[in-house]
Amino acid sequence: MPDVKRSVKLVTEQKPIDKPSGVEGFPLRRWNIQIFLLNEHGEELTATIFDKATYKLHPSFEKRQVQTVKRAPFKIEEEGWGEFDMEIVLTAVEKGGEYTIAHDLNFAAARYEAKHIIVGLLAHFHGHRPKSARADASVGDMQTFKNPKPALLAILKESGPVPGDENGLKSKRGGAHGDDSTKKKKRADKGIDMDKLAENLQKLGEDDLLQVVQMVHDNKTAETYTKNDVEQGEFHVDLYTLPDSLVRMLWDFSSEKVGAS
Repeated sequence: MPDVKRSVKLVTEQKPIDKPSGVEGFPLRRWNIQIFLLNEHGEELTATIFDKATYKLHPSFEKRQVQTVKRAPFKIEEEGWGEFDMEIVLTAVEKGGEYTIAHDLNFAAARYEAKHIIVGLLAHFHGHRPKSARADASVGDMQTFKNPKPALLAILKESGPVPGDENGLKSKRGGAHGDDSTKKKKRADKGIDMDKLAENLQKLGEDDLLQVVQMVHDNKTAETYTKNDVEQGEFHVDLYTLPDSLVRMLWDFSSEKVGAS
C-alpha cells in the first residue's frame, strides 16, 4: 500500500489564572492545544486532512474527559492545575482512518510545540472494488488507473507529495523518449507481452491497483513517465518507459492476481 506520511504539529499554550485551584501549591491554569500540519519545507498549514480530533483527557475531567473538535485547528481549551498524558485521536477525511498520538500536557513553558509523524494515510482502503477503481487502457502505451480515493489524494497533495506525482517528460512525438517500435521490440525481446500486461492491469481490484501505484512510485527512474491527476482521480503511466525490473515485477504481480481471481 502507498506509504504517505505527514507531519503534525501540536501547539500548547498555558498560563496561570486568578482562580483558586483547591490544591495548595498548584495554581489553576488555563491551557489550550491546537493542531497543524507541516509541509515538506516545515511550513505550517491548516490540518485539512482531518475531519475531527478527539481528546482523551485525565479522568478527573469527568464528563469532559472525552472531547471531540470538528473544525481546524481543532482547538481545545480547558482549566486545571495538574499535568498529565493524554491521547488525541485524529480522524482523516474521506474515511482515511484514525491515528492516535500521545501528548504530554505540562506547564514547564508558556508555549511549546510537539511534532508527530502520521504514517499510512492511503493504507485504509478496504471492502469491495467500486466502479471507479479500475485501470483503463488508453491509446498507445499509456495506462490510466482510476484512483479509488481522488478526494483524499487531492487534499493530501495540498501538504506534500503523493504517490504518482508527475515524473518524466512526454515529448510531442513518440512518447517519453525514443521510437515506439524500438521500445516495443525491446520489451518483446525480454519475453514480456506488453499488451497482455496492460490487459492484466485493467482486471485488478482496488487494493491491487494501489499496490501497482506504489510499485511504480518506488521503482520508477528519471525516464519513467507518470502523472497523478487528482482532479480526475486518475493515475497515468507509460508502460514502455518503465525499467525492465519494474515491468517484470508488474508482470509477475498482475499475472498472479489475475490467475487467482
